[in-house]
Amino acid sequence: MPIPDFHALMYPLLQLAAGAGTLRLRDSYAPLADAFELSPQERHQLSPSGQQYLFNNRVTWAASYLRKAGLLESRGRGLVAITPQGYITLREVRHIDMAYLMGFESFREFRRRTGSSAPRPRGPEDNDTIEDVPDCLTPLESMEVSWRAIRADLEFDLIERMQQIHPARFEQLVIDVLMTMGYGCGESAGQNVGQSGDGGIDGIINEDPLGLETIYLQAKRWSNPVGRPDIQKFSGALAGRRARKGVFITTSNFTREAQEYVTGLETRIILIDGPQLARLMIDHNVGVSTVDRFEIKRLDSDYFLEE
Repeated sequence: MPIPDFHALMYPLLQLAAGAGTLRLRDSYAPLADAFELSPQERHQLSPSGQQYLFNNRVTWAASYLRKAGLLESRGRGLVAITPQGYITLREVRHIDMAYLMGFESFREFRRRTGSSAPRPRGPEDNDTIEDVPDCLTPLESMEVSWRAIRADLEFDLIERMQQIHPARFEQLVIDVLMTMGYGCGESAGQNVGQSGDGGIDGIINEDPLGLETIYLQAKRWSNPVGRPDIQKFSGALAGRRARKGVFITTSNFTREAQEYVTGLETRIILIDGPQLARLMIDHNVGVSTVDRFEIKRLDSDYFLEE
């Protein structure tokens, strides 16, 4: 039979996770391939890039979408587990598709970030897509939609992973991001001080060799929104140092009151939430690596000009 698309794999993968406790994703490839009666050739068919097996890649995407809907949760690198909502889904339905996933706010938020609209009916020609691409789009526009989906998926993974690491490691990650962006002078310009009880300051970045210009950091590895009281405490810590520049970074987001509060301060405080931090990490290659690259070329008309 044809290799199933990742939509068809979501329900059987969720079933497999329900009976496994914690499931190593790579251990799901063989039983799922058996369930769909795939031949050895189909199991080892490569993706268009030639970098990985097509079927395994689709299982990975199925797991990713289930996680975004809150039906699966990450338990570490390559490990997933079914959630309470996942068990409810198995009791309520016998098939999972994009329309069903759109019933979950977390998944709708993911779709909004990719610029995707409601899913359209799928046909056999859709088997190799990772997004529901409208027929009216040009090939280049279709690639852009898929690119946004891949990037949004990576942003989601980064935020999820950051919320799992030790707070001290997160503080160092924040310093690494800002240093990679060009803030700081010299390799030792960034200091992690969050474990020293340093008055609510988690990190310091010296922008010049003498430390005349300094950026003070607060890093919160939180899932709940950061409110105005937390920003006020940080502002007070900056005032105690007569600091002029502060950056408050969180893996979650900021309340409207917190955002409005910083606009009226004399001290400059920049707020960076989880999605923005993930985007900065991707743009500056912190905690990510390139696995594939595609070049788009066009005809060079000048080359064919006759003298």
